[in-house]
Amino acid sequence: MTVRKAWIIASVAVGSAMAFVALLVVGVYVVAGNLVNGIGSGTKALAKGAVPAAYAGIVQKWGNLCPALNPALLAAQLYQESGFNPRARSAAAAEGIAQFIPGTWATHGIDGNGDGVKDVWDPQDAIPSAASYDCELASYVKGVPGNLSENMLASYNAGAYAVIKYGGVPPYKETQNYVKTITTLEASFAAPVTRVDPSKQAAGAIYFAQKRLGTPYLWGGDGTAADGGRFDCSGLTKAAYESVGVTLPRVANDQYNAGPHPKRNELLPGDLVFFSTDLTDSRAIHHVGIYVGGGYMIDAPRTGAVIRFDPIDTSEYFGATRVTEDGAKALPTTV
Repeated sequence: MTVRKAWIIASVAVGSAMAFVALLVVGVYVVAGNLVNGIGSGTKALAKGAVPAAYAGIVQKWGNLCPALNPALLAAQLYQESGFNPRARSAAAAEGIAQFIPGTWATHGIDGNGDGVKDVWDPQDAIPSAASYDCELASYVKGVPGNLSENMLASYNAGAYAVIKYGGVPPYKETQNYVKTITTLEASFAAPVTRVDPSKQAAGAIYFAQKRLGTPYLWGGDGTAADGGRFDCSGLTKAAYESVGVTLPRVANDQYNAGPHPKRNELLPGDLVFFSTDLTDSRAIHHVGIYVGGGYMIDAPRTGAVIRFDPIDTSEYFGATRVTEDGAKALPTTV
C-alpha cells in the first residue's frame, strides 16, 4: 500500500506477457505435482526478518527456554498478542508486547535484562517473562493428554486449571481459536528446513493479476468500481488471492505472515515477493508483488505507472511468502 521508490526497469510488451504468464500458470501445477515436502520438524530458527531486529535475538534466546516452546512459536504468540507493539494496551487492560494483565505481571514478570526493574513496557523484560510464563504453564499441564505446546498456549489464554479440568484445550471458542491461530502462524515465523509446499491457489492468483496488466496504479486502490478498477501494490495481491478464496490483510507488511517463506532460489510462480527499506524488519515492508518466474513479478509499482512486470532482484528485496489458506486465516485483523 505504501508508495515505493521508482524502479529502473526493462519494458515488457503486454501481448508477450500474456503468453509468458499462461505458460507459468501451467508450470505451477507441474511443479506442484513434483514437490511434496513441507516445513520439516526439528528446532525452528526464525525466518529472516520475520521478527523486528530489536527483538529477534531475545526471541531466539528465550524461545528455547523449554521443550514446549521454540522461537517461532514465541514469535507467533507475540505477533498475535500485540503485533510486536511494545506500547500495546487492550480493552481488558493487558499491557505491552506480551499483553500481560497487571495481576499476572505482578506474579510472573521477570527482570529479563538484569537492570533491577521489571517493566511490562520493556520488551527486554516482557519477552523473557512471556517465555518464562509459558514454560511454567507447560510444567503445570505436562501430564495432561494431548500436545504439550497446545496445552501450554491454552493455559496462557484460559488458565492451567481449565486445561487440567478438560483434559486438554478447553471447549472455549476464544481459547481454541487462540491455539489454532498461533500454531498456524508458527510456520510463517520459522525458517524452513526443507522445500516449502507449492501454493494450491497460485495459478489462479497469477491469472487474476495478469488480466490487470496495463491498468493504471491508484494509491489505496482495491479495484472497485469507485476506484475505476485500479489497484495499489497490496490491493492487487489481496484481490488476486481473494479471487481464489484466500483473504489476505490489506497492507503489504501484514501479508508477509500469510505463510512460510521460501528461499530466493526456491521461488515458485504465485509466491508473494516483498521489498523493505530495512532488511532486518518485516514491519518495514513497503511493497509487494506476485512472482511469475524468471526473476520477475507482476506488481502495481507507483503513482504514474501501470500494473506491469518488474524484476525482483533489487537492493530492497526482502523475501517471499508462499500463501496458504490457513496462514491467511490465522493473521490478526489488526496488528
